[in-house]
Amino acid sequence: MRSHQALGQAVVQRYLAGLGCIFTMKLAHGCAAGARSTQWQADVGPRPGPEGGPAMPTVHANDIDIYYEVQGEGEPIVLIPYLAADQACYAFQVADYAKQFTCFTVDLRGAGLSGKPACTYTTELLADDIAAFMQAAGVDRAHVAGLSLGAATGMWLAAKYPALVKSLSLHSAWPSTDPFLRVVVEGWRIIAQALGSVTDMAIKGIFPWCFTPELYAARPEYIDSLADFVRSRPMPPVDAFLRQSEAVLAHDATEALGSIQAPTLITFGARDLVTSTRFADRLSAGIPGSELVVFDDCAHAPIYEKVPEFNLRTLEFLQRHSGGG
Repeated sequence: MRSHQALGQAVVQRYLAGLGCIFTMKLAHGCAAGARSTQWQADVGPRPGPEGGPAMPTVHANDIDIYYEVQGEGEPIVLIPYLAADQACYAFQVADYAKQFTCFTVDLRGAGLSGKPACTYTTELLADDIAAFMQAAGVDRAHVAGLSLGAATGMWLAAKYPALVKSLSLHSAWPSTDPFLRVVVEGWRIIAQALGSVTDMAIKGIFPWCFTPELYAARPEYIDSLADFVRSRPMPPVDAFLRQSEAVLAHDATEALGSIQAPTLITFGARDLVTSTRFADRLSAGIPGSELVVFDDCAHAPIYEKVPEFNLRTLEFLQRHSGGG
């Protein structure tokens, strides 16, 4: 079995080099008024470049263009990114998930290559976007997973559109924003505006909340590779980040939790401070029958800090809730 470091370096290098092959599905819209036909097309080739590359996979849903990528075979799983990140943030998970599932990785409104309209963003609106995306992409029902903002979006999606969600995985989630989380996010907003760069803010401002001091000390080259990965991605402009972060600040799904019907996995990093286990009881009590997993010795981002264990535990949950209807 490949080590955590080897897996991380291989996947990061794959994305940085832009050599990954992707399976994309594109929609062709009918010309007649009110008509829309869906045409599926499989493309295997180089990653689309920012300039002069092949047409990028997007759908127009909920009045915005939504960028996505598809990899793997099996039941569909929709992976929803965290604050400011694009769909490639789940590279380490897709490397394993795609062996058993068809992975739809999506850029949220305000990030990546999706639309960034100047309006008020809420986590409920982001969930509406994902529901519209699934309909446009022909995904009738899927496993849904997200970390942080992606989890906040996922819980609204499962509550409002239960028929779309076969299982729900909420990583580093919170039911409603509390004073501590508000102070942290407001600090990120100040840093982004002061630096004029969401990329620099993420590396200097968000990273220290995502990883333990021990990881910084023991594996500085790994932190550096993750920073290079962020620099290589299409990060949002500051104004779009401010709109997305407003959705974090305003998030309150407390009353919606009881409407979640899908089997639900809730995970935390034991040393997370941003969305710590202080939220575990409220989430577990609010979502009947949910399962709780806490990853030791990692902070807000177990998806990077404990890749093999995270993938193993989350895949076990997904496999238990695969098949059937």
